[in-house]
Amino acid sequence: MLFLLIDANALIHRVFYALPHLTTKNKEPIQAVYGFFSVLLKILKEVKPNYIAACFDLPSPTFRHKRYKEYKATRPKTPEELSSQIPKIKEGLKFFNVKIFEKEGYEADDFIDTLSKKISEKFPEAKIIILSGDLDTLQVVRNEKIVVMSFKKGITETKIYDEKEIMKKFGLKPFQVPDFKALCGDPSDNIPGVKGVGKKTAQKLLEDFETIENLYSQLEKNSLKFKKYSKKIIESLKESKNQAFFSKFLATTRCDVPVKFSLEELKINPLPQKIKEFFKKYEFFSLIKRADEVFKEKISQTLF
Repeated sequence: MLFLLIDANALIHRVFYALPHLTTKNKEPIQAVYGFFSVLLKILKEVKPNYIAACFDLPSPTFRHKRYKEYKATRPKTPEELSSQIPKIKEGLKFFNVKIFEKEGYEADDFIDTLSKKISEKFPEAKIIILSGDLDTLQVVRNEKIVVMSFKKGITETKIYDEKEIMKKFGLKPFQVPDFKALCGDPSDNIPGVKGVGKKTAQKLLEDFETIENLYSQLEKNSLKFKKYSKKIIESLKESKNQAFFSKFLATTRCDVPVKFSLEELKINPLPQKIKEFFKKYEFFSLIKRADEVFKEKISQTLF
């Protein structure tokens, strides 16, 4: 059993900025729609999942915004040229029979974490690929059967991140990603972190203490492990304790979103003729040919 979980908004942003400006004959901006389905066809052909779902953010505030109104406040507003394409992508996903998960108060990452946890518990033999345009979902790699597929460059070359690759690339275990952001912050999400702690120091601290819970427990006990750190860092950690734990709260994906689904709902069951009509509607003639190639193949093999 192979599941493909798509971090839809992250992928949409990735393809929108990776591709040149594209429009239909009627001047409708369309590059995000084209890029999204171009990537989807590529992944379906290469990975051949048995089950698939797409997780979306909604424009309404999440539980994180309600606790911290500055959350993601530094991000530029989504351009209308991009937001106008999201309904078209959802329209196309209906013809691929891809179930969409979205809910006010939560982010796509929360759905991905929840779905991967539920799938792993219900089907221990299942393998899960998370397709994402960024690496915020690395913390969801909770065992050897879950991986994140992201992009090396543009939208053509992909890279698989399993537990070993995450450690090799970032020097972190997947579950340490929120602790890492708790210490050094995350400017893209406007997560504050601890003042004066950069990425290298955060990595060293997590090598020594593994989690911020253990770090602060050892700090209260005046552990000898802190001798290698400057007084300035130690004082900053003490002063920013509450901020560090709050930052971890903001950075941690939820795995308890109230959601129900059946295996049948996630089963790959595309409607090739409807897909061709959708592609023709938006003048994606090259994708029609690629769709033919994809749907002639059996969906059985896996990456693993």
